[in-house]
Amino acid sequence: MDDYSLDEFRRRWQEELAQAQAPKKRRRPEAAERRARRPENEMNDVPFFDIQLPYELAINIFQYLDRKELGRCAQVSKTWKVIAEDEVLWYRLCQQEGHLPDSSISDYSCWKLIFQECRAKEHMLRTNWKNRKGAVSELEHVPDTVLCDVHSHDGVVIAGYTSGDVRVWDTRTWDYVAPFLESEDEEDEPGMQPNVSFVRINSSLAVAAYEDGFLNIWDLRTGKYPVHRFEHDARIQALALSQDDATVATASAFDVVMLSPNEEGYWQIAAEFEVPKLVQYLEIVPETRRYPVAVAAAGDLMYLLKAEDSARTLLYAHGPPVTCLDVSANQVAFGVQGLGWVYEGSKLRVSAVQMDDWKIVSGGEEGLVSVWDYRMNQKLWEVYSGHPVQHISFSSHSLITANVPYQTVMRNADLDSFTTHRRHRGLIRAYEFAVDQLAFQSPLPVCRSSCDAMATHYYDLALAFPYNHV
Repeated sequence: MDDYSLDEFRRRWQEELAQAQAPKKRRRPEAAERRARRPENEMNDVPFFDIQLPYELAINIFQYLDRKELGRCAQVSKTWKVIAEDEVLWYRLCQQEGHLPDSSISDYSCWKLIFQECRAKEHMLRTNWKNRKGAVSELEHVPDTVLCDVHSHDGVVIAGYTSGDVRVWDTRTWDYVAPFLESEDEEDEPGMQPNVSFVRINSSLAVAAYEDGFLNIWDLRTGKYPVHRFEHDARIQALALSQDDATVATASAFDVVMLSPNEEGYWQIAAEFEVPKLVQYLEIVPETRRYPVAVAAAGDLMYLLKAEDSARTLLYAHGPPVTCLDVSANQVAFGVQGLGWVYEGSKLRVSAVQMDDWKIVSGGEEGLVSVWDYRMNQKLWEVYSGHPVQHISFSSHSLITANVPYQTVMRNADLDSFTTHRRHRGLIRAYEFAVDQLAFQSPLPVCRSSCDAMATHYYDLALAFPYNHV
């Protein structure tokens, strides 16, 4: 920069500084009194190289620094240390890194300390994940039934069984109560309802599809009886529930139906499509404004389904059929058959997978749940349960897995042993990594059931018989 450019830069900087300081001369007396009552460690002007900056302007500059850069600036001088430790800066850092997102700046008096505690907790959770530290529980099973499908949302788990029962757990509270969601037909005897084909859940709704083509929708905020019941002429092949609103999509035969409530709260058909091939997988696209949008996978084809529009071919997979599907607001992810790892001489498919910024949790058809550190290209640990892994969902501190058997015919409990009975019914496990215990060396709770369970139930036998991990 030549001398003229340097002089011009200084002249403009001084003009901007004068404009920033000009409102101080017109400050009202009340504001002046409030400024006079500031703590001693708050200053009006801050030395910034060869100029003086207003405190507010210095804060606006420091807000672009990360935690390491703020730490370096705090070592420059006492004045810079006061700025670098300002509550506004550390509150903003907490919000940017996702710590305490629902809090306000007035909730704590030292946000720098809160930020350090949150990062220490995050490091502890990551260490527990890597070293398998925590606690594991098996959710209580419905007697004499086989698990059909499992889904979860934000720690709330829903499961459907061959008896037609639908059960919900809240793993965030562990109140030992897993309520059943009742069907509309109260006169049906237990075990006489058709098998549950699919279950889905979000923050306010629970949905279950049955083998006879019926669909039940429950509002979790109002009670255990369905708020809407819909009937298909044929078996429901796929089910989807929006994660951010009340939209349900079903696929039966060659028809895809999208349901949503109107302004009065009555459920109605929002859109209906006819697809040339049978749909096996269905997902609703989040964050769509006016009309619901879904993506359907049928064999090696994927379709984009938008209300008030006909089904359009989104992608052709060129041969292998699609085996899993996931969507975001602007992306579609899917897996195809034939891609997997070789296990004891046979190629197996990955049946469930989820990832975050450093790890991948995958489940396979052979029943193996594996945790990977993909940045290090290393498997951290694995656990085997004997049935295909159909559901995986984790957060920073918890993991939920479900092993659902292919065969839904219950073996005779009178002829089979306790271990064989457990082996054929499927299971749901909940891992909690915020607990400082070694998960696989701690005794498993008795299915999280209460102590007053009936002695005739199989679950009390777990007090005498060890759990079988086959």
